[in-house]
Amino acid sequence: MLRLTQSPTDPDFIQNPYAFYDRARKGGDIVWWDDYDMPMAVSFRAVNALLRDRRFGREPVEPIAFPDHLAPFYAVEAHSMLELEAPRHTRLRKLVLRAFTSRRIAGLGPEIDALAHQLIDDFPSDDFDLLPAFATRIPVIIICRLLGVPEDMADHLLSWSNAMVSMYQARRTRAIEDEAVAATEAFVAFMRDYVDQRRNDPRDDLITELIAAEEAGERLSTDELISTCILLLNAGHEATVHAMAIAVKTLLEQAVDPSFLTPDTRDATVEETLRFDPPLHMFTRYVYEDTVLYGENFKRGDKIGLLLGGANRDPDVWDDPNDFDPARPIKPNTSFGAGAHFCIGAPLARLELTRALPILFDRCPDLHLTAPPQFGNVYHFHGLKRLMVRC
Repeated sequence: MLRLTQSPTDPDFIQNPYAFYDRARKGGDIVWWDDYDMPMAVSFRAVNALLRDRRFGREPVEPIAFPDHLAPFYAVEAHSMLELEAPRHTRLRKLVLRAFTSRRIAGLGPEIDALAHQLIDDFPSDDFDLLPAFATRIPVIIICRLLGVPEDMADHLLSWSNAMVSMYQARRTRAIEDEAVAATEAFVAFMRDYVDQRRNDPRDDLITELIAAEEAGERLSTDELISTCILLLNAGHEATVHAMAIAVKTLLEQAVDPSFLTPDTRDATVEETLRFDPPLHMFTRYVYEDTVLYGENFKRGDKIGLLLGGANRDPDVWDDPNDFDPARPIKPNTSFGAGAHFCIGAPLARLELTRALPILFDRCPDLHLTAPPQFGNVYHFHGLKRLMVRC
């Protein structure tokens, strides 16, 4: 197995991790990343297979040992669909899908349109950062409306979410852990109070639907409901913020013709932005049984990383994968995962991108970058820290 060293917090890697992925892929389907002390699947076939293979999963074989100061954070994780496998994952996912229906998601289209126009109306006439002005606001406001959480809580939710997801980043420190725990406690307290309100005052929103959702006589417990709402709020806008900002950056840098954002072409264009530069670059799995995979031996309890960003540029699947081509025929990519843990919010993320981006470029035909875009030190996420533009 090829062994590679590459700091995930190195400034050059943060701005462009793809050279490392290209180097890793030359070592085969699986390589060893010294900085993570872990094997990594880097080819599309390996990443796609591992996402679907039930011999690998998110739930650790042995309970995670963590220091006492992280107990509040892991108390939420203990009920998160993202960290569970069957049968608990299956039960929770079925319950959530009874509320998170395609009809409910599709019905948000006109709201996304109206919100995009409203935000564009408020754009300044000089240089501004598109992240807080547009890319951040759409996902967080829409997920608030979907769940039924007051929109005036959006900034708090965003702050709590950013702090909590920092726990998954390579830059994690004790200070970041303390901020994440404080955010977790505030988030849980808010959601517990809000869930109690919804139990006594049902509305036409996702929280009310989740309270009522039932599968084989079972409902979500209060702790499961709170963890699920936090997961949907965090995942429902964290990755989509990155995806939307990166899509705008890519379309501007590539000088993409507006015809690629018409109703007939926008789906393929958006899918290409997700393939070309996804918002999440690495996910992990635990090994559930001794096995040999692509010539490598794995033991029960081992951990393996899946390099989604590398898989999406595999030349065995895509011609000229390092080129952005909005006319590229749509093929499955790994940006939203696959298998049992395929992102439950993928339809909403795609809807937000396919509705908001055409409006942005139609309303702002002279939109252009005014400073080189800068990615933040957030690996294994991949997101911009600012996107300076002018209309």
